[in-house]
Amino acid sequence: MKVLFICSQNRLRSPTAEQVFAFWPGIEVSSAGLNHNAENPLTPELVEWAELIFVMERAHRSKLSKKFKANLKEARVICLSIPDDYAFMDPKLVAILNDRVPKFLAQRPVLS
Repeated sequence: MKVLFICSQNRLRSPTAEQVFAFWPGIEVSSAGLNHNAENPLTPELVEWAELIFVMERAHRSKLSKKFKANLKEARVICLSIPDDYAFMDPKLVAILNDRVPKFLAQRPVLS
């Protein structure tokens, strides 16, 4: 499963999430920012690559839908509702991510 984490600047929240889940079994992870001056700006190709997209705030979901609607295809977009109040790898942020993300990673389609 290809998982993408998105925030505004790709400096704190989404790179933390990428780091936390980098070695999670069965997934590939990446992160990007929606702002044009983000560390790793979101591209249409990255949106098309992702099967599961986590955004940190509702505003990110709206901006993603408006800017990349044609590229979203069947990707599932989940808002984690994490405000921009944390430093990179902040233990509180890591705890929130570990609480909110894994339940979605476990929901994999059953192949028959």
